[in-house]
Amino acid sequence: MGVMPTRDALKIAAEREVDLVKIAPTAAPPVCRLMDYGKFRYEQAQKIKEARKNQHIVEIKEIRLSSTIDAHDFNFKLKNALRFLQDGDKVKVTVRFHGRQVVHSDLGEKQLQKFAESCAEVAVIEKPPKMEGRRMFLFLAPKTAVKPGAKKETK
Repeated sequence: MGVMPTRDALKIAAEREVDLVKIAPTAAPPVCRLMDYGKFRYEQAQKIKEARKNQHIVEIKEIRLSSTIDAHDFNFKLKNALRFLQDGDKVKVTVRFHGRQVVHSDLGEKQLQKFAESCAEVAVIEKPPKMEGRRMFLFLAPKTAVKPGAKKETK
């Protein structure tokens, strides 16, 4: 409609029963638009709601090991971790040291490294092994990111 005084623009908006909305208030002169503002806000809220519905929320799953874990138990926990990673979740692998086992923390670190190597096809080490108190942990993240808009399957 071109450049016009504010009073004229408000008069036109009142005649058409719409709102006069400033689009670029810092421009010289300010840019305004005639629209139904309530309808505009509703549509924006619907777009945000739809985007939120389609996003994938990455969860952190925890796998607990011990420094003296048996091969079968290790493989069982490894299988679960691989399933979590394929679902697009991050995995926190924790080794807890009981009693005097904390003296041999290198055994726990070896377990964590072995676990990370076993998951190397589908995961990358996000945070390397770190000792905190009587626990040592590392974080694994899936190699391929989950596609945006993909919904997480529930089993």
